[in-house]
Amino acid sequence: MARNRRLILSSPSRVWGLLADGHRYGEWVSGTQRVLAADPHWPEVGARLQVRVGLGPLVLDDTCVVRICDPLRRLELEAKADHFGAARIAMNVIPWGENTLLVLEWHPLRGPGIRMHGLPVDYIVSIRNGMMLTKLARIALRERQESAAGEPRSPRSG
Repeated sequence: MARNRRLILSSPSRVWGLLADGHRYGEWVSGTQRVLAADPHWPEVGARLQVRVGLGPLVLDDTCVVRICDPLRRLELEAKADHFGAARIAMNVIPWGENTLLVLEWHPLRGPGIRMHGLPVDYIVSIRNGMMLTKLARIALRERQESAAGEPRSPRSG
């Protein structure tokens, strides 16, 4: 299992707002080229998010399904990528003063990731997940600063 933690200089409600907006995943989830579809009831249990992931011409359509949703506290997803199997992604939102400690855990469930699971794979996944949390933290901080300055949030493409 790969585990990452990140202190985000923004409130838990603002961080949750980013997690709860399926259309914004392309902004902060590393490797996401674009969000293809998000169920309107995202992030309720059973809701699906379809994304295109990859690098350059090497792309794959992936589906994330919400398995656990405890608003403002915990979101668990099952990411499925056909031949590559599936993984569990758990995000815990922990209030830390006025800020947020976000803990992200990744664990393979099915497919080749199960057989290759261990230190080398976990290390690579930890690097990727660390990059994701850094992007998420930057977005949350930028929006916090814009909100304090009274500026509207500008939509960004994924």
